[in-house]
Amino acid sequence: MTGKVYLVGAGPGALKLITLRGWECIALADAIVYDRLASPRLLKQAKPGAEKIYVGKLPDRHTMKQEEINQLLVDLALQGKIVVRLKGGDPTIFGRVAEEAELLRQHDIPYEIVPGITSSIAVPAYAGIPVTHRDWASSVSIITGHESPDKLDHSIHWDKVTHATGTLVFMMGVAKIGYISEQLIRYGRPEDTPVALVRWGTRAEQETLVGTLQNIAAKVEAANFKPPAVIVVGEVVNLRERLHWAEQLPLFGKRILVTRARSQASELVDRIDELGGEPYEYPVIEMVMPTASETLQQIKQTLSELEQYDWVFFTSVNGVEYFFRHLQEQGQDIRALHRARIAAVGPATRDALRSHGIVATALPQKFHAEGLLEQLEGELFAGQKVLLPRGDLARAWLPQTLTEMGLAVTEIDTYETVLVGEDDLELKKLLEEQAIHAVTFTSSSTVINLLTALRKLGFEDPAAALAYSTIACIGPQTAHTAQEQGLKVDLLAESSTIDGLIDVLCRWNKGSLPSV
Repeated sequence: MTGKVYLVGAGPGALKLITLRGWECIALADAIVYDRLASPRLLKQAKPGAEKIYVGKLPDRHTMKQEEINQLLVDLALQGKIVVRLKGGDPTIFGRVAEEAELLRQHDIPYEIVPGITSSIAVPAYAGIPVTHRDWASSVSIITGHESPDKLDHSIHWDKVTHATGTLVFMMGVAKIGYISEQLIRYGRPEDTPVALVRWGTRAEQETLVGTLQNIAAKVEAANFKPPAVIVVGEVVNLRERLHWAEQLPLFGKRILVTRARSQASELVDRIDELGGEPYEYPVIEMVMPTASETLQQIKQTLSELEQYDWVFFTSVNGVEYFFRHLQEQGQDIRALHRARIAAVGPATRDALRSHGIVATALPQKFHAEGLLEQLEGELFAGQKVLLPRGDLARAWLPQTLTEMGLAVTEIDTYETVLVGEDDLELKKLLEEQAIHAVTFTSSSTVINLLTALRKLGFEDPAAALAYSTIACIGPQTAHTAQEQGLKVDLLAESSTIDGLIDVLCRWNKGSLPSV
């Protein structure tokens, strides 16, 4: 049975700037053939077991020839696979999609072209440059600038192109910027025509260089400005001074590693993304139901005796969610807690309880176990019975302190924290290039498990691999663990919440560093 090939535009680089159809195709694919201009983060949306084949340029070999890529798509489809050919930008704009589609048609292989957001308009937009404007440019030309001068002269009629449209957008032309400028001036564009080069637009490395046709080549050389970049020529470039917006976002230019469990990471990832940062998800922990029969029996016995407890302390959202999962499995509901007073360690835990119909008795000003006991001082008495539904890696401080105060404490491990951390060569590359600007830790287990995962990725000294990244911790206990593991903690959230972590990251990027 013959498969099908989707020729998908990946957009300009930012993860979410891909069409919904493109996203769906990636999730369907048995094999993904991609190049360097397609965001590697998109590959994480592939289903487990999908084959990922890089056909871009690597240091130890040249780019795969187009004819070889064409044949690769045919071969994979003839194996019955659903194939996604993932291209940066839009596949029909200098993406050579026609050559791939033609060979697929010759072999009677079904295919679909999925348009993408072209870098020619998206990258300038992220630099505050609309390629058209009613007063300055009512038309735009998209031109390849990648060829040698001989080929450029053969494929571009400079005498016509120079004045064909108000805005000229050259793709992949950084190395030829001097020649392009000379030709445009030669054929009548004024020397003071504004020019902008936008490098790695929509990504953390986005950088913009502005000049004129007369001086832009010298500026590129002086700044050692490297490809890939989009070149914009025309009066619309002047709008950048008023319209640049991406650079104004609080986390612009920062790639931030998110290590918390995938099931919990969405809030932090979305906040980083909204504030202009580039979140890189690499979950190193996952929460699962306990499997040991002894643990399950203890949970069952404890939950059957809930009426005896004076207090139930919840110290995390996971503690809440897994407690109620066990409660539901036993056919019980919140009425079993009618006698106990319920305490929550922080606002997220409080909100999780509310979703189950319970209003917490106390919320400490400091969102950790120490703060909880400070808040309840005068209400805890010897002889009271306290239930602690927690994870298997929870700190011993709280039950020990309560026991020393004379309270009878019952701990149950309602969930287990397990190590995950997939084989992520892109993360390895980013760390080696010092391109992870900050690492966030939301628990002690994320610290320990990230270091373990990095060893599996080949880093003999994981702490050294993170030495060039800013380390941000959600709370003092997490920071203490990080320091014990040899990491320099740079940022500590003032409140042990996602909001607190985001706030300290924003102030760091603005240059207003709190002390740790």
